Amino acid sequence: MIGVTHETSATPAQVWSVLSNGWLYSSWVVGASRIRAVDSNWPQVGSKIHHSVGVWPLLLNDETVSLQSSAGHLELSAHGWPVGTARVRLHVEKSDNGSLLTMDEFAETPPFAWVPTNAQRVATSPRLRECLTRLAFLAENGAASS
Repeated sequence: MIGVTHETSATPAQVWSVLSNGWLYSSWVVGASRIRAVDSNWPQVGSKIHHSVGVWPLLLNDETVSLQSSAGHLELSAHGWPVGTARVRLHVEKSDNGSLLTMDEFAETPPFAWVPTNAQRVATSPRLRECLTRLAFLAENGAASS
C-alpha cells in the first residue's frame, strides 16, 4: 500500500482500540468536527460513523462507512458532501518498537476523482500525516480505555 507512514510506540492492539471506538474518530481525523452517532457494530463491514465536517456554524452532516475490517486493516468510504467520497485505507503492523501505521486516501467521485492519483497523494499527505500523529498520540496514551 502506498501512503503516509508513521511509527508509534503503541502496540497494534492499542491502535486498533482507538480505530474501533467510533466516538474517537473526530479526535484523530482532520476535518471531522463532531460525531453524531456510531453504529453499535463499528467497525464491522457496512457499519457507519455519522459525523459532521467543517467549523461551527458552517457544519455539514455526513457519514463514513466501513468497507473492510480485519486484523490490522481498515478500509473506509468517507462521504464529504459537496466534495464527494474518498476511499481511506489504514494498515497497522507490528514493528520492533510498537507499530507502523500506514494511511492512504484517494477520491472516488468527481470532481476530485479526475485529479491524477499521484497529485491527490501530494495534496493529502500533510493531512494524513497529522491524522496518523493524532492516532498515535491517542493510542500511546490509552484514550480508548479511558
